[in-house]
Amino acid sequence: MSKTVLVVDDTAFMRMTLKNMLEKNGYEVVGEGEDGAKGVDLYKQLKPSLVTMDITMPNMDGITAIKEILSFDPDATVVVVSAMGQKSLVIEALNAGAKDFVVKPFQPDRIAEALAKIGG
Repeated sequence: MSKTVLVVDDTAFMRMTLKNMLEKNGYEVVGEGEDGAKGVDLYKQLKPSLVTMDITMPNMDGITAIKEILSFDPDATVVVVSAMGQKSLVIEALNAGAKDFVVKPFQPDRIAEALAKIGG
């Protein structure tokens, strides 16, 4: 069974970039969400093995979405991929339960490194 991924980002270009990168690394992207609320809904429907989550999004931010996903499934694996590199947001995301934090713009090998680190 291939590892399944849900990509949550408010930018279509970033979702496409992440999807292409993940698929090149052997992942199957099963869903894409444009905000945290959609990401939570899709997680509950699809139950992917990994979620990539942006932080700054309309309707529901990524940190709130991480907390909601983890309250639904404490074993969920979420990696934050966000341009918001401020230390306080990184710490808040990790405290909320994210397994890693990748700052945009990123190098493709940084995504591969994050996946390897969490056992992807």
